Amino acid sequence: MTIFKETVDEEFLTVSEARDLLADVEAERAADEERELRYELARAVEHVNRFAVLEGEESRELVEELLELEGVEEAATAVKIADLLPRNRDELRAVFAQERYALSGDELDDVLDVVAKYA
Repeated sequence: MTIFKETVDEEFLTVSEARDLLADVEAERAADEERELRYELARAVEHVNRFAVLEGEESRELVEELLELEGVEEAATAVKIADLLPRNRDELRAVFAQERYALSGDELDDVLDVVAKYA
């Protein structure tokens, strides 16, 4: 017997937003003495605490601003930029390396200007 699972909804989260959600789960588990923090969850919490730079709300605002720009069309790309906070054109080009299009120098500068407001 095969059980097929269907994706009902998909939402991209920044590392900072994931940190906020995992902090709530961690606090809930800490309040209940009978429930332990499983290894995978503990590693996930450790990871987001290490790599999250912005606050969750700040990172969502950054993603929204990036999506308003002409060069950033996909939410996944905007979230990736918000997670990495590239500081120069080379770091930003690495984010767009997998895309089927390349941004011009002016578009790259526009993205970097938005990122600079938050970094």
